[in-house]
Amino acid sequence: MSANTTKVALVTGANRGIGLETARGLAELGMTVIIGARDLAKGNAAAAALREQGLQAVAVHYDADDSKTIATVHDYIAAQFGKLDVLVNNAGISEEQLMGGNNSADVALDAVRHTFEVNLFAVIALTQRLLPLIRKAEAGRIVNLSSILGSLTLHSMADSPIAPAKSFAYNTSKTALNGWTVHLADALRDTNIKVNSAHPGWVKTELGGEHAPMELVDSNKTSLFLATLPADGVTGGFFHEHASLPW
Repeated sequence: MSANTTKVALVTGANRGIGLETARGLAELGMTVIIGARDLAKGNAAAAALREQGLQAVAVHYDADDSKTIATVHDYIAAQFGKLDVLVNNAGISEEQLMGGNNSADVALDAVRHTFEVNLFAVIALTQRLLPLIRKAEAGRIVNLSSILGSLTLHSMADSPIAPAKSFAYNTSKTALNGWTVHLADALRDTNIKVNSAHPGWVKTELGGEHAPMELVDSNKTSLFLATLPADGVTGGFFHEHASLPW
């Protein structure tokens, strides 16, 4: 398979949940997908399951808590493909109950630090390391998995639709991630690379819980939209499916 003609996509945290559905969707579009997984055995199993469906998938060890794995990812992609067309920064954590009310007065600083390490700093580090490979793609696309809970506009509304969900560490890590999206998009405005934030929806996952209204199968729609934007598509935006969200 030619590295020059086949699009290559990396999805982090993709051995299950939203990440796996995103990897599946990209592979169904004809891309070779690389599943970034903290547990490589689980990543390999997920990739094998996609290959059994006739899709092109491989796995690589990536742990957002281990900065050494960034070089592993870069070196693997460079050696096997020589470029990266799509980067979906999906891996993320929450150490809080997302619907647990407002914990800002007593949130543990260790939880804030760790959440930012995974949800923001690891994303920045991985993206910066992979940018030379993304620049080699004909039309690079970077999708940062954010959340509507990162919207300061919605949180500050008197009749806020997300008022019950004020888990400080998670929410503000996604606010900061949105800031990274805006700044990186501006830095790359004169290139063929587009950078956007995606709110996948409130999805029935381990993080979203069983009462979430969206089924897992629909959770990849926003990322697929942003990963396949045309040359005149938006950059530096925040979306759920095709709708723009307030910062």
